[in-house]
Amino acid sequence: MDIKKTDDTYVAHTYGRFPVAFVSGKGAKLYDDEGKEYIDLSTGIATNVFGVADDQWVAAVTAQLGNVQHTSNLYYTEPCAKLAQLLCERTGMKKVFFSNSGAEANECAIKTARRWQHLNYGGERPVIITLKNSFHGRTITTLAATGQDVFHTEFGPFTEGFVYADPNVPGDLTRLAEENPCCAVMIETVQGEGGVNPLSTEFVAEVNAVAEKHGLLIIVDEVQTGNGRTGRLYGYMNFDLKPDIVSTAKGLGGGLPIGACMLGERVQDVLTPGSHGSTFGGNPVCCAGAVSVIERLDDALLEGVRQRSEYIIIQLNGSKGVKSISGLGLMLGIETERPAKEVISGCLERGVVVISAKNKVRLLPPLNIDMDDLKKAINILKEELAK
Repeated sequence: MDIKKTDDTYVAHTYGRFPVAFVSGKGAKLYDDEGKEYIDLSTGIATNVFGVADDQWVAAVTAQLGNVQHTSNLYYTEPCAKLAQLLCERTGMKKVFFSNSGAEANECAIKTARRWQHLNYGGERPVIITLKNSFHGRTITTLAATGQDVFHTEFGPFTEGFVYADPNVPGDLTRLAEENPCCAVMIETVQGEGGVNPLSTEFVAEVNAVAEKHGLLIIVDEVQTGNGRTGRLYGYMNFDLKPDIVSTAKGLGGGLPIGACMLGERVQDVLTPGSHGSTFGGNPVCCAGAVSVIERLDDALLEGVRQRSEYIIIQLNGSKGVKSISGLGLMLGIETERPAKEVISGCLERGVVVISAKNKVRLLPPLNIDMDDLKKAINILKEELAK
């Protein structure tokens, strides 16, 4: 098969694909259909947290495939129950709703907040504050929650009930909470698609103060920042922040589609039979893979993430062609002198896979990437940045 030609003919043209077809890999290495080797610093956009074809992950998924691949949520399965237990024990949250993706996890977070305010305030406080430059998904509702005007065209009418605070303007969040009948504030601790920009400690303090004063729920979108990516199990753990709802996906499944919406004490009983659901949510194969991921995200692994992050920052900070570096852990954005697209294309041609975030080069390598592979890839990246 001519993979690229067949794809162009039959797959909807929703992606600006690079002219590469990957067919295999191991760890941080990928191989295309012509046998060329690449070092992967993108992990399927923060998804393959232990790289490609990780042995422990493959074993966990394969074992579950040999038992039962799906039952529906009319019945219990061990992987679903075990994963929920692990997530709650590691975060202090009380309940988990499983779905198929990050957008669906965020939909659940939004529905939970809306139902919570309906039960407690008679539906009079439906507004959710999100942030400018945020990204929460591509459904109609999560697009509406996304604080970027570029996503608010051609697909309307959009779901109502969202206002957008500027995290770089002191008091803007406070103003919106005072002017609107709000039930929640929804944030990403690092705005990934918005340019890999961490929130300031000052703004997080304002989130806490506003939530306490106005009785708002705090929702943290950990779709990209979660599951070890920032050097902590979840991104909010880098801050003085105690969320009521946490959504996550991407790296949770290690390469299989799964989303999770974790519910804290205030909202743990908001969702009741019939109020929400998902055919594939909690799928035992996906959950088995996720259990393998979460069990391995221990202190030693997370310390390794922080060490690798420090290495990358030291290597790139002040290097020719680098204007600035942002992010946390192994979720980094590089503002470049050259157009980011040129740097990305140059790296790909030389066997290093990196991606973009707005005008930046974005790095999302495997959390356990071998240091020799990382050093080789960063050297190539530095050379491309310096051109």
